[in-house]
Amino acid sequence: MLVSSPRSLEEALAALGDGSCRPLAGGTDLMVAVNHGHPMTSDVVSLDRVDEIRGLTLDGDVVRIGGAATWTLIADEPVRSTVPALAQAARTVGSPQIRNAGTIGGNIATASPAGDSLGVLAALDATVEVRSASRTRLMAIPDVIIGPKVTSLEADELIVAVHVPVVRGWQSYAKVGVRNAMVIATVGVATVVNEEARSVSFGLTSVGPTPLRCPDAEVAACEAFWTLDGTPRTPTARDIGHIAELVMEGAQPIDDHRSSVEYRRHSVGVLAARHLRTAARTLREQ
Repeated sequence: MLVSSPRSLEEALAALGDGSCRPLAGGTDLMVAVNHGHPMTSDVVSLDRVDEIRGLTLDGDVVRIGGAATWTLIADEPVRSTVPALAQAARTVGSPQIRNAGTIGGNIATASPAGDSLGVLAALDATVEVRSASRTRLMAIPDVIIGPKVTSLEADELIVAVHVPVVRGWQSYAKVGVRNAMVIATVGVATVVNEEARSVSFGLTSVGPTPLRCPDAEVAACEAFWTLDGTPRTPTARDIGHIAELVMEGAQPIDDHRSSVEYRRHSVGVLAARHLRTAARTLREQ
């Protein structure tokens, strides 16, 4: 196995050009597999010296996050103020050591159903910037992640950035696990209330093969938060219960060693209802 360490994005894309190498950023997933006895079968392109994809910038109403930006970076400003749900998700990833190494691009490319950022990115309609030596593609999360640990990325392509809209309104991410820290999500729920678009979106993880949206619940939530003429209203307890039921119906959980279908579905409803109550209270107090 050979390891190359390009110093520019152009060099990195050239190294990936024939499709025989795989990119390595933080290595927090790949090296776990190697340590569990799964040998590397290809050469590696290390990205730790490619500064062009390691930072983030705030440009108007979009935060552009480099594919090799770490969770520690994402958990801080300006993401904490502009995209708080993503900063919350970043803070729940692993330990401080993992957050210092793991990257958002790796989280997307690994395509684990439990990826902490994926539900948030889906709920915010984030766009993934994918590049090879010959082309650039801008892709929605559902177009990138097409199955459990399966993406539509070509072998010569690299996630160079994630474009995340800045939404005016309440948003949050929460997850359920077997302990309070350093835990893989049993259930993850992101909720985004967009006051300008008068919309509510949900992004679910760990309850389906890919990050899920809940269209029926989103329609019901929009009707609960605004009247037909766009006037804000406060959702009732009955509204919230109904929306939470629709979120539960939108989940596609399975039984596995970490949880049961019934527990996952129930937890999705609990987290969605908590988010909705908090969002309604926050908007009412503004």
